[in-house]
Parts: sequence; C-alpha cells; structure tokens
Amino acid sequence: MDSASQYLSMSEPDKSNHLWKYTPWRRIHPTGKITEIPELASATLSLSMMDGSEVPTGVSLVRGSGGDLDLSMDNALTNSFLHAMSNSSNWLLVVESGFRLESPIILDVQTGDVASVAHISLEIGEMADFELVTRVSGGSDWFGLLRTGNVGSGTILNDVLIGLQENGTFLRSDSIEIGRDAQVRAGTVSSGSERTKSDLRYKLEERGGGIKVLGSILSAESMHLDHHIEIHHEAPDTFSRLSWHSACGGDSRTIGTGMLQVSKGAKGADAGQIFHNLLLSDSAEADSIPELEVMENDVVGCGHGTANGPIDEEQMFYLKTRGFDEKEAKRALIAAFLNSTLSEMGGEKLHEWLVGELTLQLEALHS
Repeated sequence: MDSASQYLSMSEPDKSNHLWKYTPWRRIHPTGKITEIPELASATLSLSMMDGSEVPTGVSLVRGSGGDLDLSMDNALTNSFLHAMSNSSNWLLVVESGFRLESPIILDVQTGDVASVAHISLEIGEMADFELVTRVSGGSDWFGLLRTGNVGSGTILNDVLIGLQENGTFLRSDSIEIGRDAQVRAGTVSSGSERTKSDLRYKLEERGGGIKVLGSILSAESMHLDHHIEIHHEAPDTFSRLSWHSACGGDSRTIGTGMLQVSKGAKGADAGQIFHNLLLSDSAEADSIPELEVMENDVVGCGHGTANGPIDEEQMFYLKTRGFDEKEAKRALIAAFLNSTLSEMGGEKLHEWLVGELTLQLEALHS
C-alpha cells in the first residue's frame, strides 16, 4: 500500500490518544480537511559549513526517491501523510563511513513563502564523528518536514534542528534508527512558528547504542508548541536521556510528552527523562507528560519527572542590584534556563552559534 492510500485508510485520531490530546490533527492539517492530501511546494535545501564555505568530501545532499517508509515506531499518521505529500521534495543526505569533522555542518531548509514540504532521508555510515545543524526558516504559512533514516554503528553525531520560521504552522516527524555503540545527541531549538506539532521517535535497535534528546523551547504571544518524543530501547545495554526545557510567555502554551519504552530482552537498559517549564506570565501554560513502558526487569534504571515554576524573584532582584533593568534581567534568566539543555547539544563552536541564535530570538520575542 502506498503512503497516500495508507493515510486515507486511517481514522481521525481522537483526544483519547495522548499524542493528539492537546493539538488535534484537524488543527494541524494544512487545509483542515483531513481527507485531503494537498499538493505543496518543495522546500529548498542546501549544505554549507558554518562560515558559508563548501562542505568537504564525504558528505553529500542529493535529490532522492524518498525510499520505503518504516512505520515500525507507530507514527503512521504523520509519516504517511508527509511522505505522500513530499514526492517532489525528497532529499538524501549521505555521510560516508569514517567521516570526521570538528566544525558543524549547516543544512539550510528554506520553506519559501507558500505552504511547502520536504522529506530528508539520512544515511549515516559507521564510525563517523560530526555535528549537523538543520536550520528551518522562511515565511510560509505551513511547512511539513519528515526525517527518516539511520545512524551507523560506532558513529558519534550531534544532530540539532533549530526552527526560525517567521510564522505559520510547522509539522515535523522524525523516525531515526541508531546502530550498535552509536552515540547521538538530538537537539531541538524552537521559537519561530505560531503552531508546532513534532513527533520525534528514536529506536535503539542494537547493543550499546545511546541517545540524549534535548529541547530548548521558547514561546511567546499566542504560540502553541507541542512536542512528542519517544525512545525505544530494543537491545541490551542501551542508554537514553530526555531533557526538555520550555520557557513560556504571553498567552502561549507548550506541551511536552515523553515515552520511554524498554522492550523485553533489552537487559541493562538505562532510561530517564525530565521536563522543566519556566512560566513567564500568568496566562502562559505548560503541560508535561512523562511516561515509561518497561517490559524488562533487568535494567540499570528507568525514571521520569517534571517541574513547573515562575522566574525566581530573588534572582531578578539580584540582577537589578547589579545594574540590569527589568527586561535585561528577565532575558538573562530565560537564557540561563534554556542554556542548561542548549549547552549539551554540541561542542564549543556549535554552542556559541546556538547561543547567538537564541539571543536574537529572545530580543525579538521579549523586547
């Protein structure tokens, strides 16, 4: 069955499904008519180094066929829908085995000014070591991004997506498989779109694989940012940590749902998740739902937690005594809160670049 037929065979999910409890599918669909699969424009993609120079040999971005769709992680609705729409916008990012690079690679995704879509297939070889930043920007009123693929055995990857759209709706779905002894840090920095729905799923399918999923989320005005993260431990001696920080201002709302699944036979698995929400106004809302599903008794540990709170008034007072005005003190505390996850997303160069981008967003949203 092709992706379009598969999508059309599905029923509209109801609110009993926690994935869609806070952001109904009809609200995210580009036309609101859920039986439609509209034809959308193709986003424009390009690769470069952080200084704008060409990427070295060993990494390439080409138009691809889109490949077969793996629905083994149960995100069939979003994946089949995005796959069906992206026939004219399939991209293949290939990283050769043994590729190593200290400076981050930038994958620019320009959405354009009309509704658009892109499917990026990742084929990352074995024993590679590099950092990849996917930067999504543009003025379209709707953008859909599907990322699928695999990370080869022994590879070390820092994979960060930063959303800088001017407005509109952003639908994102990731389905990434992680190989033996591969170590991945998957970061999300989000502050641009008016409405975001992300469904991020990672499978640790071979022994020794590990992942840290990190979020630095900034919302203001009437933004609605909903992120769902799942990590599947399928093999022994696998490791995961999910750490998600959201700063919510104005009348905005953020949602973070996390599911850590440990399958029977995944002995020695070590899984944990924590959500922290900083409420910047009385009308801002933040919902966090951490969940565990553990089918194996012989595990190192499985834990979860969540915490909400306002800006610390004593810290505000201290900064004011040091010469900060009200807005400067508030921005400094928000930046420090988000930096706790931002600082784990990559090396020194990548961290400095991300801090610069976040500072610009803070100044724009909390000026």
